[in-house]
Amino acid sequence: MVRVGVHVSIAGTISLAIERALDTGCDTFQIFSRNPRGWGFRDLSDEVAGDFRKALAASGLSPIFDHMPYLPNLATPRDDMYEKSCATLTTELLRCGTLDIPFLVTHLGHHLGDGIAAGRERVIRAVNMALEAAPNRVTLLLENTAGEKNGVGSTFEDIRAVLDGIVYPARVGVCFDTCHAFGAGYDLRTREGIEETLTRLDETIGINAVRLIHLNDSRGSLGSGLDRHEHIGLGAIGDEAFSLMLHDEFFRARPLICETPVDDRRDDRGNIAKVRELGEQEGP
Repeated sequence: MVRVGVHVSIAGTISLAIERALDTGCDTFQIFSRNPRGWGFRDLSDEVAGDFRKALAASGLSPIFDHMPYLPNLATPRDDMYEKSCATLTTELLRCGTLDIPFLVTHLGHHLGDGIAAGRERVIRAVNMALEAAPNRVTLLLENTAGEKNGVGSTFEDIRAVLDGIVYPARVGVCFDTCHAFGAGYDLRTREGIEETLTRLDETIGINAVRLIHLNDSRGSLGSGLDRHEHIGLGAIGDEAFSLMLHDEFFRARPLICETPVDDRRDDRGNIAKVRELGEQEGP
C-alpha cells in the first residue's frame, strides 16, 4: 500500500490544513507554514501552534512536510536577497519545530550566472548557518530541480556536492521530484530508465538519503528544463511509467506528495485516487 497525499492550503488558520488533508483522502500531506509569495509573516501564537499539534496528533496523518516559500534563493550572489533567504530558512526550521513538523523541503536556488560552484557554496553556507541557528530535530530535505538555467541541484552530483559540505549531515536528506528529474534529463518512462535513474541516484547520493518523493507528471519533454507539473499519467511521463514506479520498492516505501494541478480534468482527490489505482493494480 502506498502512502500518498497532496499539498494542502492553510487558508483561514494553519490547523485547517489537517481537516482539508483528511477530507481529500490523504495519508500524508505538505503545506506552506505561511504565505509563500511574500517575505512577511505572522509569528505562530501558542494557541495556533497548540491547535495544530493537537489536530495533527489526532489525525493519524504521518509524516507531514513543510515547504519553503517561493521567494528565497539560497544560491544567489545578491547580498540582500541572500541574507533574507538565510533568515527565512532559519525561521522555517524553527516553525517546523514549533508545529511538530519533522521535515522541511527546500529548493537549492539559482546562481544567476555566477557559476554552479559558487552557487553550491552559498547553499552550503546557508544550510549550515540555519541548522546551527535552529538546533531542533527537523530534517531539511534538498529537492532536485528541473534543469532550468542557472539552477543549482538539477543533477545528483550537484546535490551530492552540497551534502558533502553540510556540518550536520544527520539533519539533511533529499526530496526526489519526478517532474523535475524528467525535465533535467533522467528518463522515467521505461523500466530500464527507472532502474538506471535509481542506480545513479544510489551511487551518487545514496537511496537512504531520499525521505520524500514529489510524484508529479510533466508538461515538458525529457531534458526540457521545464518545471511544469501535470496530472499523474496525463503528461510526458505517462500512465505506464507511473505504474512501473508505483510497483518499485523505492517509491512504495516512501511518502508520495502530488503537487499537481486542480482543474476541470482532475482535482487533488482524483490524483490521489489515480496513484492508489496504479499502485494497487496488477504490475505491468
